[in-house]
Amino acid sequence: MRKLLSLTIAALTASSAFAGGYRVALQGQKQLAMGHTGVAVVNSAEVLFFNPSGMAFLEDRFNVSVGANALFARTKFQNETYNWKSSTENFGTPFSVYASYRVNDWLSAGIAVYTPYGSSVEWDEDWDGSHLVNNIDLQAIYVQPSISVKISDKLSVGGGPIYVSGSVNFNRNLTRSLTNEAGERSDLTIDASGVTAWGWTAGFMFKPVDKLMLGFNYRSEITMEARDGDATFNDLPAFAQGTYANTTFNADLPLPAEVSVGFSYELTDKWLVAVDYNRAYWHAYESLDVSFGNGTPTSVNPRNYKDASTYRVGTQYIPNEKFAFRAGWYFDESPVQDGYFAPETPRNDSMGFTGGLTYQINKKLGVDFSFLYLHFDEVDNSYDHYSEGTQDDVSFGGTYKNVVFSPGVGLTYSF
Repeated sequence: MRKLLSLTIAALTASSAFAGGYRVALQGQKQLAMGHTGVAVVNSAEVLFFNPSGMAFLEDRFNVSVGANALFARTKFQNETYNWKSSTENFGTPFSVYASYRVNDWLSAGIAVYTPYGSSVEWDEDWDGSHLVNNIDLQAIYVQPSISVKISDKLSVGGGPIYVSGSVNFNRNLTRSLTNEAGERSDLTIDASGVTAWGWTAGFMFKPVDKLMLGFNYRSEITMEARDGDATFNDLPAFAQGTYANTTFNADLPLPAEVSVGFSYELTDKWLVAVDYNRAYWHAYESLDVSFGNGTPTSVNPRNYKDASTYRVGTQYIPNEKFAFRAGWYFDESPVQDGYFAPETPRNDSMGFTGGLTYQINKKLGVDFSFLYLHFDEVDNSYDHYSEGTQDDVSFGGTYKNVVFSPGVGLTYSF
């Protein structure tokens, strides 16, 4: 049972923590095309996500940006020593909606709704790592009202609260070999919905000279509190049915604080470049504690994540009133350390290559296109903290190959 809890926690973490595993930055078509830079870029209402203080510098009084991506992720696993092979192909549709309104010369307000985590993982049924995870499905919606105050023509500050509502469904086999009398593997499903949490964000933009913009944004640590979720055991043999009873579970899932800093510079009236640096303080994620409703002892599961950085560069070129072209690149460090490489988050360091364009239908309405290709180096790693019966620190590992790509489309309307 203690093992189950460990796995459960890991899955929940992956889902709510939005990091390490399936964290793919897709919070705006224009900014995604520019390497997902944006902390010092004033392009559209997408600035609500990257740095809400930038609303004060938007040219138009009313701005709306909506968009969605098709997210394709594929992972292959292999252990040549034991001839283990498996794969998972998954699809997600993250979306974003941003709107801002300039109330007067010094105050702007807006709201952002976006889904930074919405993908799923489904390994082959009863694969060799099924004691760690069979499948997981994650959904989360972020709602962020914000204001921006223009201190002067060169300086603005802004921020607001963040409300998160999400759900998770996770399944894994109970052990590496337990079956019922029909030979079906015994498994556990964890299901929690209506998981909510609050956080906040704040930042500033400073324009020391006409062509240069500096930006800073902070996003607070958030704790997702899963309460009274359902823990359901399936296909148990008769002798185990007294041990594993369906019950509820609670878990607190810490999410790290993040800081983003960067600048943008207008090389010419048509050509803009941007550079962002992001630091996620994952050291807060040392372990996960899970308690069950039937009195089973609380399980403490070390994760030992490390702080991680992301380095981004992007550019935009606007040759005429009808078109804008964009490109970018970023390097994203994984917070997962060696020995903690679990298959529900099979991701290591990655490089993202992005591009896109805007076609301006008329002065008020434009359609945005973006594309992301995320490259992961092949990695040999393992998860070394699984326990079963009297065996502790059982290791499961091999070679993981990952690839992610995502086309996206959106609309921008302003006047």
